[in-house]
Amino acid sequence: MKSGLVYLCFSTDFLIEEADEWRNDCWQMIKQRQDCTFLFLTKRIDRFKKCIPNDWNDGYDNVVVCCTIENQKNADYKLSIFKDLPIKHKCITAQPLLEKIDIEKYLDGIELVVVGGESDKNARVFNYDWALDIREQCIRKNVNFEFRQCGTYTVKDGKQYTIQTKDLCRQARLAGINYKGQV
Repeated sequence: MKSGLVYLCFSTDFLIEEADEWRNDCWQMIKQRQDCTFLFLTKRIDRFKKCIPNDWNDGYDNVVVCCTIENQKNADYKLSIFKDLPIKHKCITAQPLLEKIDIEKYLDGIELVVVGGESDKNARVFNYDWALDIREQCIRKNVNFEFRQCGTYTVKDGKQYTIQTKDLCRQARLAGINYKGQV
């Protein structure tokens, strides 16, 4: 039985170059703690093969790797690498999502896609239709979808709303568009 979910480097990136000196120690701990699931997000998926332990093979059962994207250019670059990597549990985070993107061709082998807008007074506009579009792609490929948060400036039905940071996640939940794929 798993003890819980451990988030790695949520204020940085587990694959960042500065972590090279201590990452192997972390991998040893992850390997020893099979009772926990470890999850990390990365913007640096192109460094993945340089950063995994020698005994990685096709991945550790207790590691979830989440590739982050925000626009079509980054989606095409990063997900074309991510799709072929030996990882047992893969997810995609499109947060902050900055434009409409097509990721359907990359969804094979993906367990979850998370979408959200940007938050704070300098946030870029988030269009709710972008989330709906990715949701439809996930439904067609039977991939779990989670709308994590609206953006501070969210456009829905042609109208722009300003949402307080404290309400971004609640508003996303109220949308009720999460999708649980069939296993």
